This record gives sequence, C-alpha cells and structure tokens, in this order.
Amino acid sequence: MTQLISDRSDRIDRIDRKIMDLLQQDARITYQALADRVALSPSACLRRVRDLEERGYILGYRAQIAINRMRNVLMVMAQISFERHATDEFGDFDACVADMPQIVESFRVSGQYDYMLRAVVTDMQEWTQVRRVLVNGGFGVEKIVSHFMMTEMKSFQGYQMFVEPDIDAQAFPRPRRA
Repeated sequence: MTQLISDRSDRIDRIDRKIMDLLQQDARITYQALADRVALSPSACLRRVRDLEERGYILGYRAQIAINRMRNVLMVMAQISFERHATDEFGDFDACVADMPQIVESFRVSGQYDYMLRAVVTDMQEWTQVRRVLVNGGFGVEKIVSHFMMTEMKSFQGYQMFVEPDIDAQAFPRPRRA
C-alpha cells in the first residue's frame, strides 16, 4: 500500500520557506541573523539549511554580476524550432548548449518553438558564430529567431515562496494616460 502522507524528508514547512526566501534575498546572511529572522537557534537553523541543500531544494549560491560594467555585452533571447519535434532527439543539442559558455540559460518549452535560450556575447559577430554552430551542428534546428535585449526591466530576484492564489488586479499600478 502506498503511503499517502509523506514523512518530514519530503515536506517543506513555513520555516523552510522563510529560510529559502531570506537566502534568496541575501545568500551572505549569517546563520545567526538567519536564525533570528526565523525564530530558531543557530544550530537548528543550520540543520534545516543543510537538510534543504541535501534534499535538492537549495541548489547553490550565486552572486549577481553586472557583466555589462566589465565588458561590452549583447544579450540575446533566442527561440529555437526543430524540423521534427521528437523530444528524445534533443540530447545532442542539450549537450552542445551545455558546453557553450555564451549560452547562460536554456529552456525546453511548449508551443510554436522548442527551446528558449539566453545568450551573452560580445557582439553580433560572436552571436552569428554561436547561431551557426546551432544551425549547422546536425541537430535538426529549423529556425532561430533572435531578440536582442535593449534594457533589462526586471531581473530574476528569486522565486515566490509563499503563494497567494488570488491576485488582486487593483493592487497593480495602471499605466498613466496622457
């Protein structure tokens, strides 16, 4: 008989969510400060963080880098479509993309396109070289539609830990009319 109620190792409680939310906001927070914010002892808080890491809920810690302050960059969002849509044939493409340092994110998606990629390159010539590898690599790429980022309006700030299912449209600002 299948156990319907999972044990602690599969559950995430409110304290775990609060810990992950705080770590998303500041991964450099001390364990003492984190423990104080979630009302635990530092040792209990550390145990929870280590448990979340071991269970795969916390995948790593990263700094957000302003790469455009270090060098010229061209950010590219690319939509990729394949000649055939057999997901078992995407493995070689996945491996190629994983090995390309210019591609910083890759998502297999549903809809008109099969993949969405985010690439960071120095200039249009470098993007042309990346695009050429993807199209001519024998992966069955039919089409690449490239979008070049002009201004980043909102960068990834972390996931919503406490889901509020009812979104009040009145709470969001409306555009001003001239």
